[in-house]
Amino acid sequence: QVQLVESGGGLVQAGASLRLSCAPSGRTISSYVMGWFRQPPGKEREFVAAINWSGSSTTYADSVKGRFTISRDNAKNTVYLQMNSLNSEDTAVYYCAAGRIYRSSSYYRQGEYDYWGQGTQVTVSS
Repeated sequence: QVQLVESGGGLVQAGASLRLSCAPSGRTISSYVMGWFRQPPGKEREFVAAINWSGSSTTYADSVKGRFTISRDNAKNTVYLQMNSLNSEDTAVYYCAAGRIYRSSSYYRQGEYDYWGQGTQVTVSS
């Protein structure tokens, strides 16, 4: 069992940056694909970004390309989401997830992930 814990959320102004972190308790995540998803208020949860086990391959939702960067440090057993140029549409609860996914074309699929964190709130004021 992998328990994921997100941190780094908060309230920021439009244009600001935040870095989210995701770390597991009790187990290493070095062999898992790691993803970030978000759920805006009143909307469905959506894919944000994913990274393969080595960090050599990443994929992003179109809405965050060029602004967000996903990375991982397997030595620290932590995954990050650097978020720049935040705007009000980025307001959401952000979740990290872990899965053993073998096709990169499936990284965006929520059902492919086995473990989820509790989420961290990001609020961007305009």
